[in-house]
Amino acid sequence: MTAADLARAYYAAIDQHDYETLASLLAADFTQHRSDRTLSGADRFVEFMREERPMTDTTHDIEGLYDGPGGVAVHGRLVGGDGDDLFAFVDVFAVDADRERLLELRTFSD
Repeated sequence: MTAADLARAYYAAIDQHDYETLASLLAADFTQHRSDRTLSGADRFVEFMREERPMTDTTHDIEGLYDGPGGVAVHGRLVGGDGDDLFAFVDVFAVDADRERLLELRTFSD
């Protein structure tokens, strides 16, 4: 699997509320860094996505994927259930050497 494939699967799992698949894509020590918080550990991240995120009726519209040797950067928009753009984002994922799991995510948004 490529890093881009992992990123696409990550967004599909979140958008479809498929938390079992989401967990399978993450390394146990996965960490997400964003301006308002850091979530450490795959279990904690999945718990947040399932139970605590403020909006769940959203989809990720990917506009560009930039695959590199250690991961992938993704540019896109978060779209609300009504079809309106909520905000633009850039996610930078680090992947393991075998490109089987996501190790880290740095999220930037406007």
